Amino acid sequence: MADSSVLNPHPPEFDRFLHATVGEDRNGHAVTVLSALARLGLDPWKETAELVTLGRDTARARLAALLARFRDVPALASDHGRVARDLSQLLPEGRTSADPKRTGSTVADGRPGTRGPIWAVLAIILILFQMFMVGGSGSGE
Repeated sequence: MADSSVLNPHPPEFDRFLHATVGEDRNGHAVTVLSALARLGLDPWKETAELVTLGRDTARARLAALLARFRDVPALASDHGRVARDLSQLLPEGRTSADPKRTGSTVADGRPGTRGPIWAVLAIILILFQMFMVGGSGSGE
């Protein structure tokens, strides 16, 4: 049976936290935790895994410090503590499947990389799509 982590290498229990909104940016667009962490130059899944290991209170303090640095959402300047408190409630409890090897962007456990076959399949689909589009708009004879 295929390993389910091939298609989604990130722990699913992080989704609720990472997709939660931290507020609106200056253009009125909702900004998620995932986006905020990425804009701060952090790996969102790795940072979430670390927050989970810290425990709720320490995670809340660390998250508040990170949100205080995030300038894209003006409302966070004065409200980062409350937002961090609310968001920390969305972190999974205790031990998760957040294997640090799974949360990174590379395969470091000695297994062959799984991204190659995925990109190969996507490339084939793209080529077939292009062939269909070019072939379908051929001569009108």
